Amino acid sequence: MSAAAAGAGTRRAWAVRELGVLLALVLLVAVTAADNSRFLSAQSVRDVLLSASILIVLAVGQTVVVLTRNIDLSAGSVLGLAAFATGTLFASAPGTPIPLAVLAGVGIGALCGLLNGALVALARVPALVITLGTLYVLRGVGHSWASGDQINAADMPGAFLDLGTATLLGVPVLALLAAAVLLVVATWLSSYRSGRELYAIGSEPAAARLSGIPVGRRVFTAFLVSGSLAGLAGVLYAARYGTVDATAGTGLELQVVAAVVVGGVAIFGGSGTAWGAALGALLLTTIGSSLAVLRVDPFWQQAVVGALILAAIGLDRLLAARTAAGAARARGRAGPPPERADSTAGAGGRGTGRKAGNHGA
Repeated sequence: MSAAAAGAGTRRAWAVRELGVLLALVLLVAVTAADNSRFLSAQSVRDVLLSASILIVLAVGQTVVVLTRNIDLSAGSVLGLAAFATGTLFASAPGTPIPLAVLAGVGIGALCGLLNGALVALARVPALVITLGTLYVLRGVGHSWASGDQINAADMPGAFLDLGTATLLGVPVLALLAAAVLLVVATWLSSYRSGRELYAIGSEPAAARLSGIPVGRRVFTAFLVSGSLAGLAGVLYAARYGTVDATAGTGLELQVVAAVVVGGVAIFGGSGTAWGAALGALLLTTIGSSLAVLRVDPFWQQAVVGALILAAIGLDRLLAARTAAGAARARGRAGPPPERADSTAGAGGRGTGRKAGNHGA
C-alpha cells in the first residue's frame, strides 16, 4: 500500500508539472493578446502551429531517447540531410511520387538513427559523445553533397509544397501530422511493454538489465525512432519552407532538447511524457512569437529559454528528492521485511530510482 501511495503521489507531481507548462502557455498567450489582440487572429494561430509542428515531431523523437538516460544531439543535422535529400530527389527525378519521397526522407533519418543506436547501444559509448560527433559528420556530409547549391520551390511539385501550407477544417495539415505522431508515440510509451520498459531503463539501467529487459535493444530502438522522426521532420521542413540548402536545421538540436526538458522530461531519464515534450515545443515557439509581438529584443528570447531550462532541471531535482523522501517514509512505516529484518538498515536506499521510473508511465 505504501509503495503504491508513493508511486501515485509521484505521478500526481509530474502531472502537475505538465499542467504548469500548460498554464504558463495560457498565461503567455493571455498577456500577449492583451497587448495586441491580433495575436489570437486565425492567421497568427495558424503561423504558430505551423512553426511548432516540426519542433513537436523532433521533440517527440528526442523524448524517446532521453527517457533511456541518453540524448540525441544529431537531430538538427539529420533533419537538414533528410530535407536536402528530399528536395534533391524531386529535382533530379521529376515526377517522383510524393509518398516515395517521404519514405526516402524518413529512411535517411532511420539510417542515421541506426548508426547512432548501434554506436551507443552496442559499443556502449556515451550518447553525448556519439551524437555530438555524428552531428558534425552529418553536417559535413550535407555541405559536401550540396556544394553550395540549394533546392528551390520551383524544383519541387506543387502538391508537395501544399503539404506545408494546406489546412483541413482550418487546422494546418502539418499540425495534424505532428498530432498523429504524438498520439502514436505517446500511446506506445504508456500502453505497450516495450515503451514502458524505456522508463525502467532510464530509472536504473543495471536493475532493468537484471530484471531481464533487453536494454541494448531498447536503446537501439529509441535512437531508431528518434532518427526516423528527424527524417520525417526534414521532409516536413522541405514542404514548409520550399527552399533547402546544407544549413537547414542548424542549431535546431538545442531547441529540441530545450523543448523536451521544459516539457517535463527528466534529462536524467526515467520520467516524462511525449505530451509534455509537445507542450514544451509549443511553449518555446509561442515565446518566440510573443516576444516579437511585444517588441522585446530577440536576445531576451534566448535568456527566457535558458531560465526555463534551469528552472526545469531544478524542479527535476526537487521532485526526485521528494520522491526519495516519500519512499523512505513508506519503507519506515512498512517496517523491515520479516526474513531480512536484521539487514534492512544497509539497504535503505535501493529501489528509489526504480519507482521514479514510473512517473511518466
